[in-house]
Amino acid sequence: CKSGKSGSLRSPGHRRKMVVESRKEPEKPIDREKTCPLLLRVFTTNNGRHHQMDEFSRANVPSSELQIYTWMDATLKELTSLIKEVHPEARKKGTHFNFAIIFTDLKRPGYRVKEIGSTMSGRKGTDDSMTLQSQKFQIGDYLDIAITPPNRAPPPSGCMRPY
Repeated sequence: CKSGKSGSLRSPGHRRKMVVESRKEPEKPIDREKTCPLLLRVFTTNNGRHHQMDEFSRANVPSSELQIYTWMDATLKELTSLIKEVHPEARKKGTHFNFAIIFTDLKRPGYRVKEIGSTMSGRKGTDDSMTLQSQKFQIGDYLDIAITPPNRAPPPSGCMRPY
């Protein structure tokens, strides 16, 4: 096909071939009774910004580490609830939680960050049901959560509505 568009391919003397788009497989449910949880290393800040990548190295990580045993189907809202258990100040309605995966870069030394979503205390949001698995989290990655108090919260992203 000279046009460069995907969708179908033609070659002289051959039948027309269709290019099939790959479909995303639905997440398989995890039986939490039979599946061993993973250790999730979580780092939090209370200033609304994520940690700098130079704070992560093989020998060093930020001091604000929380260790959570959970499963790949853990939702951002579920993780928010666990964070609020150890950070009472984050329980205030309107507190904003911005989630990012910190992972090693296989192409060059160091770590990279991928923001994956956000939640807010006391409000439902579009990212609440997002899971670690759906965001390509891999065992060994870190989770970085930038917590912003309600009086300094960034404008909500997505559709937020009161409970």
